[in-house]
Amino acid sequence: MLDLDNINSSPPSEDSLIASPTSHNALSKDKDIFKHRHIGIGEKEQLLMLKKLGYGDLDTLIDSAVPQAIRLRNPLQLPSPQTEIEALATLKSIAQENKVYRSYIGMGYYNCITPAVIQRNILENPNWYTAYTPYQPEIAQGRLEALLNFQTMIIDFTGLEIANASLLDEATAAAEAMTMSYAVTKHKSNTFFVDRNCHPQTIEVIKTRAKYLEIELIIDNPQTFDFETSIFGALFQYPASDGTIYDYTNVIEQIHQQKGLVTLAADLLSLALLKSPGELNADIAVGNTQRFGVPLGYGGPHAAYFATKDEYKRQVPGRIVGVSKDVHGQPALRLALQTREQHIRRDKATSNICTAQVLLAVIASTYAVYHGEEGIKNIALRVHKLTKILAKGLEKLGYQIKSPYFFDTITIEIEDYDSVLSLAESNLINFRYDKNSIGISLDETTTLKDVKQILAIFGQNELSIEHLAIDNLGIPSDMQRQSRYLTETVFNQYHSETELLRYLHRLESKDLSLTTSMIALGSCTMKLNATAEMLPVTWAEFNSIHPFAPLSQTQGYQTLFSQLEAWLAEITGFAGISLQPNAGSQGEYAGLQVIRKYHDSRGDFARSICLIPESAHGTNPASAVMCGLKVIPVKCDTEGDINIEDLKAKAEKYKDKLAALMITYPSTHGVFEEGIKNICGIIHAFGGQVYLDGANMNAQVGLCRPGDFGADVCHLNLHKTFCIPHGGGGPGVGPIGVMPHLVPFLPLSYQLSAISYQSLEISNSDSIGMVSAAPWGSASILPISWMYIAMMGSQGLTDATKIAILNANYIAHRLAPHYPILFTGKSGLVAHECIIDLRPLRKTAQIEVEDVAKRLIDYGFHAPTMSWPVAGTMMIEPTESESLAELDRFCDAMISIRQEISSIEMGTMDHEDNVLKNAPHTAISLISEDWSHPYSREDAGYPDIFTKQHKFWPVVGRIDNAYGDRNLVCSCIGMDQYNTKET
Repeated sequence: MLDLDNINSSPPSEDSLIASPTSHNALSKDKDIFKHRHIGIGEKEQLLMLKKLGYGDLDTLIDSAVPQAIRLRNPLQLPSPQTEIEALATLKSIAQENKVYRSYIGMGYYNCITPAVIQRNILENPNWYTAYTPYQPEIAQGRLEALLNFQTMIIDFTGLEIANASLLDEATAAAEAMTMSYAVTKHKSNTFFVDRNCHPQTIEVIKTRAKYLEIELIIDNPQTFDFETSIFGALFQYPASDGTIYDYTNVIEQIHQQKGLVTLAADLLSLALLKSPGELNADIAVGNTQRFGVPLGYGGPHAAYFATKDEYKRQVPGRIVGVSKDVHGQPALRLALQTREQHIRRDKATSNICTAQVLLAVIASTYAVYHGEEGIKNIALRVHKLTKILAKGLEKLGYQIKSPYFFDTITIEIEDYDSVLSLAESNLINFRYDKNSIGISLDETTTLKDVKQILAIFGQNELSIEHLAIDNLGIPSDMQRQSRYLTETVFNQYHSETELLRYLHRLESKDLSLTTSMIALGSCTMKLNATAEMLPVTWAEFNSIHPFAPLSQTQGYQTLFSQLEAWLAEITGFAGISLQPNAGSQGEYAGLQVIRKYHDSRGDFARSICLIPESAHGTNPASAVMCGLKVIPVKCDTEGDINIEDLKAKAEKYKDKLAALMITYPSTHGVFEEGIKNICGIIHAFGGQVYLDGANMNAQVGLCRPGDFGADVCHLNLHKTFCIPHGGGGPGVGPIGVMPHLVPFLPLSYQLSAISYQSLEISNSDSIGMVSAAPWGSASILPISWMYIAMMGSQGLTDATKIAILNANYIAHRLAPHYPILFTGKSGLVAHECIIDLRPLRKTAQIEVEDVAKRLIDYGFHAPTMSWPVAGTMMIEPTESESLAELDRFCDAMISIRQEISSIEMGTMDHEDNVLKNAPHTAISLISEDWSHPYSREDAGYPDIFTKQHKFWPVVGRIDNAYGDRNLVCSCIGMDQYNTKET
C-alpha cells in the first residue's frame, strides 16, 4: 500500500530493499522471475488443483504419471536463469559479435524494405504471430484472406493456374517439384535434369532428396544438353544464378514432347518485367518471396512459393486456401484439398509437408497489397536500371560482363580479384566470388550512391555515371512482360498507410489467437510467446545478415548456435544437434535420412523397413516413404500403447531389413508408456534404430530424456516446446538430436566460402547433405528459444513440464464426469494432454465432434484437436502458461455444452435445429428478423457470463467444405463469378 504520509521522504537504500521482507527477497527470486511470468499457475492454485486430484504435492503427482524407470535423477545442467533484462542484455552482446555488411551476394536472398506499417502490425503483432493453423476456418478468416492474397499474387506473377499457401524455402520447394513431377509422370524415367546454373543450395537439397528415391540427376548446361535423353522432368533457374536471362521456350517444348514436366525456379520481383513461367509454358514455378518485405534473417524464415497448372492441383504439396460458402450462403475461406493430407493418406501422401510459412506469406502478400501493380513494377524497374548503370560503368572501367541480358544480377569475368575482395571488405561489402568471376546482385535498398561505391571498388577512381544512357532494358524484347498482374481489387485500394492499417486491423479482428483465449490443441502446444523472447527477432544484427555471409561476419550467430545446441543436447540427452531442419516435417525427414546413411556406412543397404504405430502422426509414414523406406504398421492395444507382442513379431520378421521404428513419446494417445525402454531394446536387438518424434517433448523436459531411455534420433518442435510462435500455421523449426554413433551423418551445416560462393565446401563426406536451403535453417527465430531457455533455467523448464502435466490432469478430472477420458496410464493419469471421447453422442443425440468444436467458438474458444489420433474424439492440451481461471472457463464451457447435448438427449431441444448444429452463430445471424430457431438469441450468442463481458464474433457461419472442394477456387475472385462454377 502506498504510504501517502511519507511520499516525499528519502527513498530506501539498496541494502534495505534487499533485506526487506516485502521486497520478494529480491536477490534470490529475481533470477527466476520470468518463470512466474511464463507459468500461469501459482502455488495456491497448484494446491487447490492437487487437492481435487487427490495428491498432496506436485512431485507425488509427477511420480505417479511418469515411469520411474526413465526419470532423471539429477537436475539439468543449464546456466542459472536470467531475468528478462539480463537475458536481453546478454543476447545483445552476442548479437553485436555479428558484422552487418552490405551484401550483394544474391543467390535468391536480397536486402529489402519491410514497410514499418507491416513490421509493427504483422511481424510484431501477437494477434498474427500467436494464431494457430486455420483448422477452424470460421475463426481464421483474416489470415486465410491474407493467404488467398498470397496465392493470387503468385498466380498473377507466375502465369500459372493454381498456387499453394507457401512452402518452407526455395530449395525444398524445388525438391517438392521434382518429386511431384516424378509422381505425375508415372515414373516414365527415373532421371531428372537440373540446370547447373541453379542456385547451389538448391542443387544440394535436390541431391539429398533424390538419393533414397532412386532418382538419377543430370546436372548440366541446358544450352548445350541434348534433351532427347529420356527424363521425367527438369529444373531451370529464371533468371539463372549468375544473372543471365535465358529463353527456355524451345527447351520446354522438347521436354514436353517426351512427356516430361518443367519447373522454373523464378525470382518473383523479376517477373514484374519478365515473361511469366506460364507464358513460357512451364508446368511448375517455385521460388522465394523473401524480397517482398521479409528480412534476410541469415536465411529464414521466408515463404517459398509453389505454382502449377490446374490439372496437377491434387498433387500440389502443402496447403491450399480455397473459397467456399457458409450456411448463410456467404463467401467463406478454408483450407482445401490438402488439409491434413498426411493424416489421411499417410504413406500414400505425396509430401510430408503439413504446414506453411504463414506469417511470412502474410507479410509478402501484404507487401504486394501495399505497393500494388504500379509500385512493384516501379521497384523492379529501379533495381534493373541501377543494375544496368552498374554494368555500363564496369564496362567503361574495362571489365567484361558475362551476359548482356540480366535483371538485377551481373557476373564479371576477372582473373585476379584479391584487390577487389580486399577493398570490398574494407568497405563492409560482400560480393559473390566464384573462380574467375564476381557476381553482384542489386536490390530494393540499393541507391545511386551504392552503385558509385561499387564502381569505386572496381575502378579505385570515381567514375561519373550520370551521363550513362539506360534508355532500353537489359532484357530481350521478346522476353519482356506484356501481361498485367495484381489487378484484383485488394491490390488496388490499400496504398496509403491509413487504409492499409485499417485493412490489417479488419483482418486480425476476424481471427482468434492467444490474445483472445487459450488454444488447447493437443499435440500442438500453444503456450506463451513472451514479448522479451520476440524482441531480438527484429534486431538488425540478426535479421539483416545474408545466409552466405562469411563466417567471420557471423560470430554472434555461431555463439548463439553453439549455446543453443549445447542446451538442447543437455535437455534431450543426445550427443549432437542439427539446427538446419526448418519444420517438424523436415526434422522427421532429416532424422530418417541420418538413420539410412548410418546403415549404409555399415554395409546394411537392405535395411529399408520402418515400423510405425497405427496411432502415429500422419507425417511419420509420409516422411518414411520420402526416405525410400517401406512402412509396416504396428498395432496398439486397448489402452493406446504399442502392442509389444506385435512389435516383437514384426521386428523379428523383418530383422534383416529393419531400419527404424518411429515412435512418439509420450504416446500419441497422451500417456507415458511404461514399456518405452523395452520397446527401444527390441528394435536395437534386431539391428534397427529408434526415431522418436519429439512433438511431445514438452512433457519430458527436466523429467526424462529420450537419449537416456533408448532413442537414437529425435526431432524437436521449437515452435512448440521452446516457444517459437506458430504464426498462424508457420514458421517452425525442427532440429534433430542424435546419439554419438550418428553424429557424423547430421545435415551439413555448410558454409559458402568467402572466395568461392559457387561451390559448397563439403567438410564432412559422411553427412546426409543439406535438407534446407540455408545452413542453419530459420536462423533469425532461434533467438526466441535461446531467450526462453536462458530465462527459465533448469528449474524453470522442469516446473513448466510439471505444471503442463498438472493442468492436463486437472482438465481430465473436471471433464471425466461429463465425457469419457479415452486413455490413461496405470495410475489413471494422463501426460500433458487428454483425449475425450465424443463418439457416444452420435448415437444419443446425433451430435458429431465437429458440432462441439463449432459450439466452442460461441463460447470464445478455439476447439482442441479433432478426430486425431482417434476419430470422433478431442485431444486437449492446456500447456503450462494458462491460469486456473482460464482452465476453469474452458472446462465450464465444455460442461455447459454437455448440458446442451443432454437437452437434446432428453428431447427438450430439437435434434436438428439446436445450438450445436447451428454453431457458430454470427452477429448478423442473431440480429436477423428471420429467427425461427427453438432457442433464444441469447443462448446462441451469449451462452455464459464471460461472453456477455467479452465476446469474440466469428464473421462467417459454419463453412461448407464439400462445396468448396467441388468448386475449387484458390484466388481472389468475386462470389458472383464463383457461384457460376457450381457443378
